[in-house]
Amino acid sequence: MVAISRAALGFTALLLLAGGIVMTFFIVLSGSHIGQPPSQVYFLQADTAGISNANDRYHNPARWTYLSICGVTNGLNSMCGPTRAAQSFDPARNFGSTTGVPEQFIGTRKFYYLSRFAWSFYIVALFFAVLAFFLGFLALCTRLGAYLTGMMATLALFFQTLTAALMTAWTVQGRNAFRSNNQSAHLGVKAYAFTWATMACYLLATILFCLGGRVGKEENKYSKGTGTSYFGRKKSTRSTRSRGSFIDSESQRRVKDEYE
Repeated sequence: MVAISRAALGFTALLLLAGGIVMTFFIVLSGSHIGQPPSQVYFLQADTAGISNANDRYHNPARWTYLSICGVTNGLNSMCGPTRAAQSFDPARNFGSTTGVPEQFIGTRKFYYLSRFAWSFYIVALFFAVLAFFLGFLALCTRLGAYLTGMMATLALFFQTLTAALMTAWTVQGRNAFRSNNQSAHLGVKAYAFTWATMACYLLATILFCLGGRVGKEENKYSKGTGTSYFGRKKSTRSTRSRGSFIDSESQRRVKDEYE
């Protein structure tokens, strides 16, 4: 019963971790020119009409993805610029111009740091999630494996939560800044869905791994208290009683012979 319960909880948690890892890969591959589904993922799309004297990274409309700034064709990311690590959201510096750029983006590095830290925490959360996934196979059979995997999943959850919060902060504020400048802008639905769904997957996986360790502990206590074996059967005392009866009968016979 212990093995079955722990295995069921561990297997379900592994499926949740795998789902979160796959969704994160869809995000971190966006803007990488490898086709769908990453080509459908972006954080923010904005109308950049009115921005002039821009560099070759300028698009109208423009999409900020994980690896680059892209244009839009048939609802998909297209004509993406060079891919780079830690692609920042900073329109004035991204396009090399301040003409037509909303004033909220000029003279500040707030959006730059928010987006860069969010970019980094995606990778950190993914690292701990992958580590938890491989350790998770130990959670199928041991309490220690369940708790150790739960710790790794907790770290993945922590950094994924930070990522989701930072990503939401810079995208919502960026959208509002473009709209205040009479430029249409909207959030990337798939990036939001994948980011927050991944956080939910890590949360549920963490709970299940910890429950797997707890279930094993409770079952072991029950087995010891009721005198049952690992497989749930009561320990037999028949052989002990038989040996005791044999010894008693031998002693009684010797005493009888002495008196006779």
